[in-house]
Amino acid sequence: MRLTVVGCSGSYPGPDAAASCYLLEAEHVDDAGRQRTWRILLDLGSGALGVLHRYADPLSIDAVLLSHLHADHCLDLCGYYVLRRYHPSGHQPQLPVWGPIGTADRMARAYDLPTEPGMSEEFDFRTWDGPIRIGPFEVDPIAVDHPVPAYGMRVSADGVTLGYSGDTGPCTGLDAIADGADLLLAEASFLSGATNPPGLHLTGSDCGEVAARMGSRRLLLTHIPPWFEASAALAEARAKYDGPIDLAVEGAVHQV
Repeated sequence: MRLTVVGCSGSYPGPDAAASCYLLEAEHVDDAGRQRTWRILLDLGSGALGVLHRYADPLSIDAVLLSHLHADHCLDLCGYYVLRRYHPSGHQPQLPVWGPIGTADRMARAYDLPTEPGMSEEFDFRTWDGPIRIGPFEVDPIAVDHPVPAYGMRVSADGVTLGYSGDTGPCTGLDAIADGADLLLAEASFLSGATNPPGLHLTGSDCGEVAARMGSRRLLLTHIPPWFEASAALAEARAKYDGPIDLAVEGAVHQV
């Protein structure tokens, strides 16, 4: 399984990266028995769709998986709607989009569309209600602690598992996401020692602590807001976790 960081800036696009979007790729047969590359997106936040063109044809994506409905994780679905509806090659088939309850209405409002049909002719909106399979990818959505309905994910393929925190404060859901993950992709939006609101985001220390306690094999820190130096989150995590740690940067490719 291959992870490409499309966007990793926290809360809004930064000077060096779009907001949250992660491309996962793996080889597998399709329904016709042909071997091909399957591609899914974890989130499609502000500014990410344009960047995606650098790493994959947007028409080659097999599904979009939304962790929650804050703009920095879902808003570029609006541009994707335009691309799929008005592409020169014609109106594209429906693309599966999984997300929290209310995703279809939220995206219709974001583009000032009537809720019927909204974007439902371009996207097959499905609500998280348990594990799903997309080609080689087995995805287990896990509820996490955030002010809106939100999910992290465990994505498995080829015998390995990526844990994605989404946006969350420390919680039992995060523990389950990190448990034995070959790569834990965890947001580090806050700094330790500050007066941080509860139930919102993680610090670098939180990320390192959960990775160490739950036996994650690698840690990749992401979603660091442009107003913070990423090196501070990295130092916090390293004080808690002695395994391999990296900072997410746009365009970086990680083999899981």
